[in-house]
Amino acid sequence: MSESASEEESVPGAGAEHAPVTEYDPAAPAPLNVPRTPTGNAEVDAGLERLADTDHLATDGHLEVYEDVHRGLRDALTALDARPGPPAPAGRPAAAPR
Repeated sequence: MSESASEEESVPGAGAEHAPVTEYDPAAPAPLNVPRTPTGNAEVDAGLERLADTDHLATDGHLEVYEDVHRGLRDALTALDARPGPPAPAGRPAAAPR
């Protein structure tokens, strides 16, 4: 065996058949596995799916996702207020009560 041979070749049991041992890193991103139930509203459901992105981000990256989802939910609620309703009754406005 030459000096340039890798250490893995000289270690018994090391190779592709053995997965590398990784240490637990409490700061690493970890999925929360929070269930997300579809609502039937495409905009809201898209926001819920966007929350899944936090499963792969470090904590300092969560804020951007939360703000994005909040903005989308706020826009969906605002759109409900902007939808046209029934036409206003014709005629004079009602007099204020005395």
